[in-house]
Amino acid sequence: MSPARSDEIVDVFERHLADLMEHDPLAFRQRFRKMANDPFAFFRGSACLFYNDVHERPDPWCRDDSTLVWIHGDLHAANFGTYMDARGILVFDVNDFDEAYVGHWTWDLCRFSASIALLLWNKAFPDDVIDDVIERYVRSYIGQVRFYLDEDDDHEWALHLDNARGAVLDSLHAARGASRQGLLDGSSRVVDQQRTFVGSSSARRLDDDEHERVLDAFSRYLDTIPDTRRQESEIAYDVKDVVGRSGFGIGSAGLASYNVLIEGRSQALENDVVLTMKQGVDAVIGRFVQHERLDDAIEHHGHRTALSQHALQVHADPFLGWTSMNDTGFVVAELSPYEADLDWGDVAEPDEVLELVEDLGKATAKVHCASDADAAGTIVDAQVEGLIDRDIGDDIDGLVDWVREFAIGYARSTRDDHTVFVEAFRGGAFQSLSAT
Repeated sequence: MSPARSDEIVDVFERHLADLMEHDPLAFRQRFRKMANDPFAFFRGSACLFYNDVHERPDPWCRDDSTLVWIHGDLHAANFGTYMDARGILVFDVNDFDEAYVGHWTWDLCRFSASIALLLWNKAFPDDVIDDVIERYVRSYIGQVRFYLDEDDDHEWALHLDNARGAVLDSLHAARGASRQGLLDGSSRVVDQQRTFVGSSSARRLDDDEHERVLDAFSRYLDTIPDTRRQESEIAYDVKDVVGRSGFGIGSAGLASYNVLIEGRSQALENDVVLTMKQGVDAVIGRFVQHERLDDAIEHHGHRTALSQHALQVHADPFLGWTSMNDTGFVVAELSPYEADLDWGDVAEPDEVLELVEDLGKATAKVHCASDADAAGTIVDAQVEGLIDRDIGDDIDGLVDWVREFAIGYARSTRDDHTVFVEAFRGGAFQSLSAT
C-alpha cells in the first residue's frame, strides 16, 4: 500500500470525524479499536472513506433523476434486523438510518455487496461462492423491484413470520420471545411503587441543569409525533426518569444520547416505555451530494434521520420523532425489546447464505421503492421502481457483473486499507486522536 493511500485514509477520517474525536476521544479510541478487529469491522465504521472513494466513480446505471432517491447510506450485512411495526406486526427489514440520505440507488447495492464479500472472506468462503452470493443478492433485488411495478400498494409487502425462512425466521422468533417487561427489568427497578433507571457503567445521572434541558427538549419532541400515531392516553408521555447513555454501536462514538422512561398507555408498571434520545449524525453522503429540497426541508440531522426512517421503513415506530438541545438535533424513538439484529454467527454453509441474501435483496428493494411518491412526506416525487427498471432495462447480467466486480475489488482493497488504518492508528498518525 502506498504512503499516499495511508495519508488519504487519515485525511478522510480527520475531515469527517475530527470534531467528534476531539469532543470524546475515549469513545473514538474504543470505536477505532473495534474497527481494528478485522476488515469487516473496519468497513462498518468507515462509510466516509467508502463515499470518498465512490462518489465520483462513473455509474452507467443511474441517470440524473435516479441519482437522488432515498437510500440507506450505510447498507452492510450487519444493518438488518427485526422491529415491531406500528400495527403490532414483527417485521424483518433494514435498520439503522443514521446515514440515510438521497443518492444513487446503486450505492446501497455496492456497499452491501462489498460488505458481504468481506464477511464471507472472514468465514473462509471460496471466491466462487462469494461471486454466487453477490449475484443472488442483486438478482433478488431486481426481481423485487419489478414485483413493485405491478403492485398497486408497494407498502404492504414485508418479511414477517408468515413468509420468512432460515436466519430471517430465526431472528423473528428471537424477537417474538422478547418482552417489554424483560427490557424494563434489565434497565430499571421499582422503588416505593415507582419505576426508575438503575445505575450502570453505561448510564449516568444528570445534574439539575442537564436534566432540565433534556425535559425541555422532550417537550418539544412531542410536537413532532404525527396525530395519527400519537398515544391516546393523556398520561402516556409523562416522564418518570431520565439518564445519560453511552455504549451505542461503532458509528455512534462521541454522540450524546439519553434514555427517557415514560408512563406508557396506562399506569400499570408493565406498560412503562423506554425512549432513546440520540444526537443526530451528519450523514456522510450529504457532504458529497447536494439536494436543495431536502436541505431546505430538514431542521437538523435528528430531523433528517427521523424523516428518512419514515420514508424508508413502512409503518415505522409510533414514537419516532425529533427535537433539539443546545442547537444540536436529536432523533427520538422507542428502545424496543423486539429489535434483534441479524445474527451471522451460525450462518456457515453456502446454501444458508444464498437463501439469506435472497431475502436481503428483497428487503433492500423494499426500502428503495417504498420511499418514493407513495410515501407520506417524502421529498422524492417519482416512482423509484420505475426509474430503476428503466435504468436496468434488459441488461440484468450487466448490472450483476458491474456490482460484483466492484464488490470483489473493493473488498480486496478494504483488507489492505484495514492494515494501513491499524498501522496509522498505532503509529499516532491521527492528529485528533492518540492510540493511548
